[in-house]
Amino acid sequence: MFFKTLRRLAQNREAARKSRLRKKAYIQQLETSRIRLSQLEQQVQTARVQGVFSGAGGQLGFPSVPSPAAMFDLEYGRWIEEYSKLMFQLRAALNEPLMNDQLHGFVNAAMAQHEELLNLKGAMAMADVFHLLSGVWASPAERCFLWLGGFRPSEIIKLTLKHVEPLSEGQILGIYNLQQSLQEREEALSKGIEAIQHTISDIMASPDVAPPTFMGHISLAMNKAASMEDFVRQADGLRQQILHKLHEILTTQQAARCLVAIADYFHRLRALSTLWVARPRQEDGPGL
Repeated sequence: MFFKTLRRLAQNREAARKSRLRKKAYIQQLETSRIRLSQLEQQVQTARVQGVFSGAGGQLGFPSVPSPAAMFDLEYGRWIEEYSKLMFQLRAALNEPLMNDQLHGFVNAAMAQHEELLNLKGAMAMADVFHLLSGVWASPAERCFLWLGGFRPSEIIKLTLKHVEPLSEGQILGIYNLQQSLQEREEALSKGIEAIQHTISDIMASPDVAPPTFMGHISLAMNKAASMEDFVRQADGLRQQILHKLHEILTTQQAARCLVAIADYFHRLRALSTLWVARPRQEDGPGL
């Protein structure tokens, strides 16, 4: 009994030591993310100010300025790489008899990573909302399911219900109410962005879009396009809300499984894109 107690105490000390190391790494990760975001925002502002010269930079002898879109794509690729590593750790943690506060640390780190991505997208929406909405930064399969520059919040509810069981009656009721609220707000945002798109389309299709009224119409279209930024921010607000609300409703174990399920879903879409591009093709048709 004495040796069993000593062994348990030693295990607890080792677990506490690992927890401190993870916490330290988590804090360092947050600080690194904050610095990178600050640098990106500064680069975006510089690119916006100097953008008028970027097209002619090589010809005029000035150093060319990386476009906000190119910077975003690089940062998003880095985010995917770091988040994949974190999900690998979280998945492994779910299979280990860790203390609840240790697992909670992993969940918090994953939530912080999502916050970083939302901040990154917020900076991109200000710089080039068309690039964000087009989804060219995502894999082709992911692009098919994008909604206002990201995942549709209500889809996360479906993933949660499929992968996080069992749920208590209170949890099911909370998730159901959240789903109803999200669907209503998603529909409102979808209608709003469609109205803006129709307005821009009508402006561009107008027979009056010709000199000398051309610039006036273009200016009006650009003002309408700028309002898309607000819709993207609202959509990201919903994405942030769904993650935080589920974090509140679910237990730590359930929240961890939910985050892993979300990561697996998008990883499979990226894998589908890769396999689709690499699939065997019949180059010549029959009889040719």
